[in-house]
Amino acid sequence: MSEKISNKVINFGAGPGKLPFEVLKDVQNELLSYGNSKISILEMSHRSNDFKKIVENAQKRLTEILNIPENYKVMFLQGGGTGLFAAIPLNMMTTGSADYIVTGTWSAKAAKEASKYGKVNFVTPPTKTYTEIPNKSTWTFNPNASYVYYCDNETIHGIEFHDIPETKGIPLVVDMSSNFLSKPIKISKFALIFAGAQKNVGPAGITVVIVRKDFIGSAMPICPSIFDFAVVSAENSIHNTPPVFQIYFVGQVFEWIHKNGGVENMNILASKKSKLIYDIIEESQGFYLCPIKKDCRSRMNIPFRIKNNEELENAFVAGAIALNMLQLKGHRSVGGIRASLYNAVTFEDAQVLANYMNKFYKENN
Repeated sequence: MSEKISNKVINFGAGPGKLPFEVLKDVQNELLSYGNSKISILEMSHRSNDFKKIVENAQKRLTEILNIPENYKVMFLQGGGTGLFAAIPLNMMTTGSADYIVTGTWSAKAAKEASKYGKVNFVTPPTKTYTEIPNKSTWTFNPNASYVYYCDNETIHGIEFHDIPETKGIPLVVDMSSNFLSKPIKISKFALIFAGAQKNVGPAGITVVIVRKDFIGSAMPICPSIFDFAVVSAENSIHNTPPVFQIYFVGQVFEWIHKNGGVENMNILASKKSKLIYDIIEESQGFYLCPIKKDCRSRMNIPFRIKNNEELENAFVAGAIALNMLQLKGHRSVGGIRASLYNAVTFEDAQVLANYMNKFYKENN
C-alpha cells in the first residue's frame, strides 16, 4: 500500500458533509448570473418561471435516478429532518398510534417528537448503548399502528440497515438523511422516504421527501400549512418562499450522480471506501476499535476508538488536520473518531485516510 498522503483538503464531516467538487465549480460559474436570467440564483424570485423549472427538473432527475413510480410525489420541505419528525405524525398518524424502531439517537429523537401527537410503540427493546440492530425476534409491532418508522443509517453511532424491515403490512417510513442516494432503493416498499440534504446531497436547509400519494391529504387540523403534505404537494413545494439556492444545488447534485453512474455506482464506491477503512480497523489487533456489530456497520459513517485512549485520539485528529483531513473528531455524545464517507468523498480521499491510519498505527502501537 502506498504511503503517499495528499495535500488537498478532505472533509470527512458527518454533516454538513463534503460536496462534489465538480458541482461546486459549476455552481460557482453560475453564481453571478443564472442562465439567461441576468441575476444570481441567490436573488431569484421563487415565483419566477426559472425557479419553477429548477424545481421540476430536480424532481424529474430524482425520479429517473431512483425509478420512482407515478403514484409517489417528490417534495422539498423546510425544517430539516427534525421538522419531519413532527410532520410525519402530523400527516400520517391517522389511527392515533405509530411504531418506532429505535436504533440510535436520531430514531430516538423522532420517536420522542411523535409522542406529542399520539401513542408511540417502541418496536425494539430499550437499550442504553446503540451498537447493533436488535434481533428481529425481539421486535413487537402494534397492529393498529398508522406506520412503522426507522432510520436507515444512524449518523452518530454508525449503524446501517442492510435490508428493509418487514412490517407485517404496516406502512413503512424511513429517514435516509445520511445514506440517501448511496444505493438503489425499492421505492414501492415505502409509504414515505425523507432525507435532510446536508449529509449526502447538498447544503443544509432543505429536506427531500418522497411520499406515496395516498398518504397525502390526512393531516391533523393542528398541522402547520408548511408541513401539510397536501398543501406542499398542491403548490409543488412553493407554498411559501423556499430556500431557492438549496433546491437548485440539490438538483445539481442529482445531475452529478446521474452522470457518474447513478446510485448503482455510488453503492459500489461506498462499499469499497468503507471496506478499506474497516479492514484497517480489523487488522490493527485492537489498536483501532469499532464498537458496532459487523452485520450493521455503516458504509457512510465509521466511528472508532484508538485503544480507548483520548490522548491518542486527540493526537490522531491533530495529525489529520495537519495533513488537511478535517472533521474526524467523533460526535460529542460518543467521543473517539468518526470518518464520514459520503458520495462526494472519493476512493482516493478514503485512501489518504487509510494511509494515515496505517502510518499512525506504526508510529504509536
